Amino acid sequence: MAEKLPLIQRLCIIGVGLIGGSLARALREAGEVGEVIGCGRGEANLQTAVRLGVIDRYHLDPARAVAGADVVVIAVPLGAIEPVLRTIVPHLAATAIITDVGSAKSSVVADVARVYGQIPPNFVPGHPIAGTENSGVEAAFATLFQRRRVILTPLAETAAAAHDLIKRMWELTGAEVVDMGVHHHDAVLAATSHLPHLLAYTLVDTLARLDDRAEIFRYAAGGFRDFTRIASSDPTMWRDICVANREQLLEMIALFNADLAQLAEAIRDDDHAAILATFQRAKRARDNLYLE
Repeated sequence: MAEKLPLIQRLCIIGVGLIGGSLARALREAGEVGEVIGCGRGEANLQTAVRLGVIDRYHLDPARAVAGADVVVIAVPLGAIEPVLRTIVPHLAATAIITDVGSAKSSVVADVARVYGQIPPNFVPGHPIAGTENSGVEAAFATLFQRRRVILTPLAETAAAAHDLIKRMWELTGAEVVDMGVHHHDAVLAATSHLPHLLAYTLVDTLARLDDRAEIFRYAAGGFRDFTRIASSDPTMWRDICVANREQLLEMIALFNADLAQLAEAIRDDDHAAILATFQRAKRARDNLYLE
């Protein structure tokens, strides 16, 4: 009996960090990847990835890394995607499928269109809704995507076979895979991910610049730690997300600012009923969420 071939015989991951490394680990555990090639700017991180068994070998040059790859996963900050594409496109196999893990899809689609002059059929935009505040390959673990959602935003030009393979790739990690329109994805993520990160960063920065910041942080309780945990995330990645999803995020900031101003006015006016109503609505909404 012929040996069953893995879903992906040669996988190239450009950006072997938490997401890329966890994907490689999950596919290895599933037995659905043959060779994993890593690429990145930090050789020490790539050497660690080899030592940990996350990747088999690596190249610092993306053009060399993608040679012969069946699937290329671009897992770099959004601001670096277009330069990476310009480097790798001339060296991709004709049948290679390209996907990404970026948190804003409109900017990635625009990058691809600029580099190719069109949307190629083997491009499948994607975004795993998973992560931690930690980064680097040492933070990667095989179960990161289990019972999490991965959003794919296939375009009219996306080939069905390419879409199906990337969908199956993520399903093998234990994720629930859903399709969504590019602009709808960016609006949803601006509200549920990008705005919360912006608020966490801003709160920590505000408090850190107070004269008595040492005392404030000394008495910070669990609620502060829970809310601000995500402010330990990679600042470069989140800067790029803010820039890439500018319009959608600005809309959410404006909406939040208006609601915060209303609450401030209620506090100023000693309006107990308005304050309580805001908190009660928020509690009901949060209690009805099914967050895993």
